[in-house]
Amino acid sequence: MNSATPVRSMLYIPASKGRALEKAARLAADAIIFDLEDAVAPEEKIAARDSLAVMLGEIDYGGRLRLVRINGLDTPWGRADALAFAAHRAVDAILVPKVNSAADLAAVGALVADKPLWAMMETPLGVLNAAQIAGFESVRGLVMGTNDLTKDLGAATRADRAPLAASLGLCVLAARAYGRLVVDGVFNAFRDGAGLQAECEQGRDLGFDGKSLIHPDQVATANRVFAPSAAELDLAQRQIAAFHAALSNGQGVAVVDGKIVENLHILSAQALIAKARAIATIEV
Repeated sequence: MNSATPVRSMLYIPASKGRALEKAARLAADAIIFDLEDAVAPEEKIAARDSLAVMLGEIDYGGRLRLVRINGLDTPWGRADALAFAAHRAVDAILVPKVNSAADLAAVGALVADKPLWAMMETPLGVLNAAQIAGFESVRGLVMGTNDLTKDLGAATRADRAPLAASLGLCVLAARAYGRLVVDGVFNAFRDGAGLQAECEQGRDLGFDGKSLIHPDQVATANRVFAPSAAELDLAQRQIAAFHAALSNGQGVAVVDGKIVENLHILSAQALIAKARAIATIEV
């Protein structure tokens, strides 16, 4: 799992919904979060855990990333959740809710051995500790929990998400500092296509790798917005070609479309092409 791993669309599926678990195998989401936490009622949590463990072994989800969001270790279910999926071959990572510090990750890590972790960034303390969380050895990515974060901040819910700007930016900074993936929070109005498009574009421009989603109808938009466009790929290829030509002529920079192209632009261009190739692999 690296920075080229496609996570354009990361869809939450309640672990208690058998039909939804079956349907998810046919969806075009890059990643699936099998949710044992918020999406499952307390009286259903044990049964959901047991059935999820069985179904993950029976259903082929292809090459998409598979995460299980466990309940917190401060709940009656968290420890058993972690142990149930610690060695499950169909689970790529454990998503830990409401991470406040690296200590929360260490506690889960002690239960799941070598299983990679992802961290939900949904508390003010967690955002303030984003660097230590992203730097934790077994962490592969961060997922924004913008609903809980907005509530805890006492912030307004606005279309431009201005009250969350600092939190979103800090988490992107932390992820990039440690080479982790970082996924934006959910868009609640799943019937508002224009609103989803705008928020995906905002997240992409902020530096997020993808969007977490609550409805299958949101997948296509996230996949489109967070994928390299044909124009971007064309520019990247032309930048690489021009830069190599400049180097062969003893020059350290090139000019493409009237703009200077240096080595840093080539690194970005190569990363963009690698992402496009990774997407093509999972879409086969």
